[in-house]
Formats: sequence, C-alpha cells, structure tokens
Amino acid sequence: MKIGYARVSSKEQNLDRQLEALDYVSKVFSDKISGQSTERPQLKAMLEYIREGDIVVVTELDRLGRNNNDLTTIMNEIQQKGATLEVLNLPSMNGIDDENLRRLINNLVIELYKYQAEAERKKIKERQQQGIKIAKEKGKFQGGKRKFQGNDPRLNLAFDLYLKGHTDKEVEEQTGINRRTFRRYRQRYNVYRNKSDK
Repeated sequence: MKIGYARVSSKEQNLDRQLEALDYVSKVFSDKISGQSTERPQLKAMLEYIREGDIVVVTELDRLGRNNNDLTTIMNEIQQKGATLEVLNLPSMNGIDDENLRRLINNLVIELYKYQAEAERKKIKERQQQGIKIAKEKGKFQGGKRKFQGNDPRLNLAFDLYLKGHTDKEVEEQTGINRRTFRRYRQRYNVYRNKSDK
C-alpha cells in the first residue's frame, strides 16, 4: 500500500496542494502543526499503521521533519517496519527493478537532501546573526520591542491584582494580558508575593 503523509505548520495554512499531489495513494494522514515538534498525532498514527512492504509518500522531505535528527529517527522507524519512503520532489527510482538497489539509491538521495537542507538552515542562521551584529555595531539593533513599559497602567493594574492574591488566569481575564507574558514581566520587575513564586 502507498500511505501518504501531509503537514502544514499551522491551522491557518492549507493542505490542499499536498493532498492533491497525494490523491493516488490508498490512505493519507495529515497534521497541522510545526515540523519542529515530533509530537504530531497523525504522524504517530501513520507510523503505527504502516506494514512491511508499504510505501510512505510525502510531497517534500521537510513535511516529515525540519531537522536531521528528527528526520533520521522517523526514517529509521519507517525502515524498521519494512516500509520505504518516496519523496515526490526528489528523483524517481521507478526505472530500477532491483528493490534493494532502489532503496539504497533512494536513501542516498535523501541523505544528500537532508545535508543540503541542514546546511542551508545553518547559513540562514549565520546570516541573521551577522546582520544583528552589524546592526548592533551601528547602534541600530533594538531587539524585540517590549509590549509594556514599567509605568503602563494596565501592567500596574495586573501587578496590583496579583499582589492582592489573584491568580495569573484571573489577572489575564481582568486585564487581557496573556499569563505567560505577565509572568515574564513579573520576573523582569521582581514582582513576587513570596519567594516560592520566583
């Protein structure tokens, strides 16, 4: 059986393009979640579903995972089940009759693709860091702009509610400040009810 797997990074994104490319497979599993996470329900379901001789089909390799370690783990699991991986945007191995040779060449192509993708991600990170460094040297880099200043009335109301015993959830409901954001500001301004809150 050919088993498809499709993924987009968020619920707002559309799976249609991938699903159209996978319309010839027997069954499709799909997630709307970042590839940075291996905690993907439909990926797990697909890995549990596949059997020996099945072919897992994805439109692009990064639909399976975004880094080498995750990709290697997922690909190993596919191989341990006796299944193979077919990536639609990589060269097709259909003309090779020997299954072992086809699998070997397919794996080599995938390893090269993984290496290239990882190298490209590293280059992008390096360029970002260089850009930040140059901007800092020129005095232009401000970093992320803070949402609230120390004298912000809404933030001060949130601190006041918290110090009076309200929970982070109650503070969020009354001020509209996200509880995670509020915790960061409490730490930044050392606002604690007692030492155990730190």
